[in-house]
Amino acid sequence: MTHLFLNTSLKIFGLAIGVLIFILSFMASVVFGQTPTSIGTAIEAFLHFDETSTEHIIITTTRISRAVIATVIGTALAIAGALMQALTRNPLASPSIFGVNAGALFFVVFSSVFLSMNSMVHYMWVAFLGAGIASLMVFFLGSMGRSGLTPIKIVLAGAAITALFSSFTQGLLVMNEQSLEGILFWLAGSVSGRTLDMLEPILPFMLGAGIVALFLGYPINILISGEEVAKGLGQRTVMLKIVMGIVIVVLAGGSVAVGGSIGFIGLIVPHIVRSLVGFDYRWIIPYCALFGASLLLLADVAARFIIMPEEMPIGVMTALMGVPFFIFIARRGFDKE
Repeated sequence: MTHLFLNTSLKIFGLAIGVLIFILSFMASVVFGQTPTSIGTAIEAFLHFDETSTEHIIITTTRISRAVIATVIGTALAIAGALMQALTRNPLASPSIFGVNAGALFFVVFSSVFLSMNSMVHYMWVAFLGAGIASLMVFFLGSMGRSGLTPIKIVLAGAAITALFSSFTQGLLVMNEQSLEGILFWLAGSVSGRTLDMLEPILPFMLGAGIVALFLGYPINILISGEEVAKGLGQRTVMLKIVMGIVIVVLAGGSVAVGGSIGFIGLIVPHIVRSLVGFDYRWIIPYCALFGASLLLLADVAARFIIMPEEMPIGVMTALMGVPFFIFIARRGFDKE
């Protein structure tokens, strides 16, 4: 009992540290950039806004929106990745690797090129549809054969669906080069140039999915202990998996609708969190929310400086971090086998 109390106390303390890291990351996103500012200037911009001050205008119209959007997307992708790894029992699972992001992105590009859609509300529903279809295709392909759904089969299925939708997306853009410039930022992934108006129609759905995810911790703990054990304890495993799938689609699809293809957050963060708090999803999910937001905020800050005066797309930045991490996790998994 004492050990449990200490363990819980340490996790609460770690959560408080995570909140502090997030606050510092958010402040860094607001303060740092091509136009140098300070924390004092940022506070002053809210308390005593000066419409003649360039720094005040940049902070209130650009950087706050950018930081909020990076927070939402980072949180959503990290939680989606954690749920996907639990659902598939595969440490390599994430929305970007399993075709969810690629499917959502393809449908957004398709609707923009052929249906002339340019509304964020339309993009939202189209991205949700693409994410859902890609998820169903991956699970269908991964379940084929006598052995049913296995970790290696679902990884291969995810890679195949990602390649398929990515090829379709490139083909659409080649067929309609006039749309390439307008849709290019979706391909690389970015939070630059986004406004809170773009996030507003999607935010209620993503917040709802995030809140539902917080209540899934205990049921997921039972589920990952084994299918038979979960059923023996009276858990409706099929319903739980459906709810988890819907939450993943909403979080990943909404992220693509706002920020485009931003990968590897859903892979990196759950692994870091599990190394800190173990396999209890009651703690993993809130930790992922904080660390996912912080990681994407810091990645966005770094992307502003690497190739100054130009700016690197944040999707490229997360790929630079994520690919070596993916190789490390994959090698470790195969070495154990």
